Amino acid sequence: MTDDRIVVAKPLSHKVKKVSYKAFIIIFVAVVLALTYIPIIVMALTSFSTDPLGYRFNDVTTEWYGALVTNGDLRDSIVFTLEITFLSTIISTIFGTISAIGINSLNKNARKKFIILNNVPILNADIVTAAFLLIIFQALSIIIGTNIISQYSFITTLIAHVLFSTPYVVLSVLPKLNRDSTLYDAAIDLGCSPKQALRKVVLPNIKSGIFSGALLAFTMSIDDFIITYFVSAGNDNFSTWLYGSLKTLRNGQWNQACAYNTVLMVITFTVIIAYQLITTRKKVKA
Repeated sequence: MTDDRIVVAKPLSHKVKKVSYKAFIIIFVAVVLALTYIPIIVMALTSFSTDPLGYRFNDVTTEWYGALVTNGDLRDSIVFTLEITFLSTIISTIFGTISAIGINSLNKNARKKFIILNNVPILNADIVTAAFLLIIFQALSIIIGTNIISQYSFITTLIAHVLFSTPYVVLSVLPKLNRDSTLYDAAIDLGCSPKQALRKVVLPNIKSGIFSGALLAFTMSIDDFIITYFVSAGNDNFSTWLYGSLKTLRNGQWNQACAYNTVLMVITFTVIIAYQLITTRKKVKA
């Protein structure tokens, strides 16, 4: 018997379009990866360059990494940055999680209003937030009779970082609460007290949202410049220190800045990779 089936060949134009589409995707991904990682590679190379301007790569040195400890101003700015970042991340994560749980417990109309209020600081320009906080602190200084910013610059900077970080935590936690909104009621019905339901049921269920919110708060705080510049008085974080060093970058400050950022990137990549490996192993075991 003969096979009378007719095989219809796909038009050549269809094959050309498919190949062109794949080529476009590959080129697009390559461009995005290049724009993302080439600056990181250049920064890492600059941190090992002997050229104090960082424009050329003459030889390899590690002296700029030593300057992270020996350069007093840079060391103090890094310590100040890390203190503010870790403290503000912890506080804003706690406040943001509590706020998200409270907002989620409201009725639909009230929830929408509070979500809008929460989004306002996120949509605000940093310069607007910085100017507002400066006015508030100056007004309190007049009432108290002492310059709050100069006397308590660490506290004012910490308050500012907590205020602009907390809304990001709320936005990260709320979707997790909305996904399983009946868990709290179910736990209460099964005999849990409100505290037990919160501690044993709600918080474990939203831990991924809390972690994401903490990571966002950490990221927003550690590289903030504008708001810190307005409210930190004489205390410099890393970004304000670098801004103040722009006129003397010929002394190797740029290389030192690249060394600090390289260390930060290595730590960040290590934490992310470790977290992904741990998560993957847990999923495989499950």
